[in-house]
Amino acid sequence: MFKKFEMELAGRTLRVDVGRVAAQANGAALMHYGETVVLSTATASEKPREGIDFFPLSVEYEEKLYAVGKIPGGFNKREGKASENAILTSRVIDRPMRPLFPKDYRNDVTLNNLVLSVDPDCSPELTAMLGSAIATAISDIPFDGPTSTTQVGLIDGEFVFNPNAAQRAVSDLQLTVASTRDKVIMIEAGANEVPEAKMIEAIFAAHEVNQEVIKFIDTIVAECGKEKHAYTSCAVPEELFEAIKEIVTPEEMEEAVFTDEKQVREENIRVIREKLEEAFAENEEWLELLGEALYQYQKKTVRKMILKDHKRPDGRAIDQIRPLAAETDLIPRVHGSAMFTRGQTQICTITTLAPLSEAQRIDGLDEAETSKRYMHHYNFPSYSVGETKPSRGPGRREIGHGALAERALVPVLPSEAEFPYAIRTVSETFESNGSTSQASVCASSMSLMAAGVPIKSAVAGISAGLVTGETDDDYIVLTDIQGLEDFFGDMDFKVAGTHKGITAIQMDIKIHGLTRPIIEEAIACTKKARTYILDEVMSKAIAEPRASVGPYAPKIRQMQIDPAKIGDVVGQRGKTINAIIEQTGVKIDITDDGAVSVCGVDAEAMEEAMKMIAIIVTDFEAGQVLEGKVVSIKEFGAFVEFAPGKEGMVHISKISKERIKNVEDVLTLGDKVKVVCLGKDKMGRMSFSIKDVAE
Repeated sequence: MFKKFEMELAGRTLRVDVGRVAAQANGAALMHYGETVVLSTATASEKPREGIDFFPLSVEYEEKLYAVGKIPGGFNKREGKASENAILTSRVIDRPMRPLFPKDYRNDVTLNNLVLSVDPDCSPELTAMLGSAIATAISDIPFDGPTSTTQVGLIDGEFVFNPNAAQRAVSDLQLTVASTRDKVIMIEAGANEVPEAKMIEAIFAAHEVNQEVIKFIDTIVAECGKEKHAYTSCAVPEELFEAIKEIVTPEEMEEAVFTDEKQVREENIRVIREKLEEAFAENEEWLELLGEALYQYQKKTVRKMILKDHKRPDGRAIDQIRPLAAETDLIPRVHGSAMFTRGQTQICTITTLAPLSEAQRIDGLDEAETSKRYMHHYNFPSYSVGETKPSRGPGRREIGHGALAERALVPVLPSEAEFPYAIRTVSETFESNGSTSQASVCASSMSLMAAGVPIKSAVAGISAGLVTGETDDDYIVLTDIQGLEDFFGDMDFKVAGTHKGITAIQMDIKIHGLTRPIIEEAIACTKKARTYILDEVMSKAIAEPRASVGPYAPKIRQMQIDPAKIGDVVGQRGKTINAIIEQTGVKIDITDDGAVSVCGVDAEAMEEAMKMIAIIVTDFEAGQVLEGKVVSIKEFGAFVEFAPGKEGMVHISKISKERIKNVEDVLTLGDKVKVVCLGKDKMGRMSFSIKDVAE
């Protein structure tokens, strides 16, 4: 007999079935939100994984097309690798959950979310986030939860919680907030330049909703929760720390990490490690733990320097940004390029423009999203951090960083009507030492302007860090964190936006949540830094979008035709439109409402294609003068083609002012001629004349 729990959440029923399915998992919850159904499970290995110094958590969000009544495409007719949305959802589920597992826990844990049914008005992603939290909370896996997640929209200045499909389509905000009982633990947002104060208000409005859901989860745990199992701690013994400190004093460690060059610091740590390996050569047990011990020693040293001495590893002030540089047009022949450098982080973004037919097609669970016109891709090669590793294509991190920059830039892009192009930006990481995702926002913004994309405003991004002490009031927020401060700190709070407001947020933390003062201070310091980057660096490289696209970018001209004439332009099996494309070398896109886009690099060829389409959709009128090519000669006259699929007949008596016996005496195939339309003849057919054209 299974147990069923229900609550009203944002005007819809949230139902959790426990004990109904997946009984062999450590924890399982069959989630129902409206008619969206997700099976969330949590499983853990019996023993810790050996030889690792991290917690091996994996999160899966499985999209099944049967959930929306579709059969997958392709030959195999089954789901393939995870979609971009599935990867991003897995990352969002992971971020609030990971900090709540014990720091010394090394058992493999998998959180799996299987989407069984999708109600467009009830987000399956949100349902999976709640399901993972519930499945883990009721399991025997050690976990300091529960957590709850709420989505927030903003329509006409009012907040909407867990918005439905219609509300999401018109919302100025897509905010996801996860909370524990006391604090906010995860923030993810895309926004149409929402002011900082409104964003903070939205975050804590969601936090209040989360508290109601946590009370609901508590009732489930009280009735169905298992006792948490004991586990083998992988903590470093205190004796090892003491022995290390005798060989390498805190002062020596501080000196080793205090440099603004990553390679110098890594070399200093390598020397220390060799020294310790030599000292502990006889103690195999300690040698196995040396890597983790050295990591924790560095971490304690860096945190103490920042928190107590207000001294950052590279010598900067707490609110100081690393040296900045920006330039455009460094890559020839591409449609747009820009490079942004912040300390040892360097990103080059290349923009490519194409007709709208090149937009990405999406076949996923959200039936409202079938294509994507703007694509941002982020690459992170091993040379950017001085390592050697074969490239295996984008991983989850690269996809996540690309999506974050994409989300930051979408609000400032022109509409399709204003700029009828598909747009792709690719951010290449040349060098990395912290916050490459936000550097890619800056580089992409400038690259788009250099390509002549009329964005509404430049967008900049910056990341804030955090080091906390023993109490909630003992903390320091850092502006522009480098890799070491991200690695050893408690937070990576990325914020992108314009002068007007925020366009994207992503917050990763390693502690059990943030208080309101920390969030307010982090948002304030990123606003100050963002303004400085926009005014003092980016605007000096390129102040506004170029007036037109570059010489190597395709040009697009548009015209509107009667939708009833679309068939005439396309022709039988595409014969007419393909003939125009073949003759002119352009690309042609036609929408269902009759909007025609002609794309090419040759202005004359585009003009010719536009002229052909205009002729095809225009009905002949008496007195109209047309140019065409002789395509067929008969005894009684000649047929002239004005555009592919559009012909007219000139009777032999209308070819020349003198009487002729044979059409071939005056015309040959391929001749270009001018004709005038004489209107309809006695049989109702359109009649044309060469001899009556006014000279």
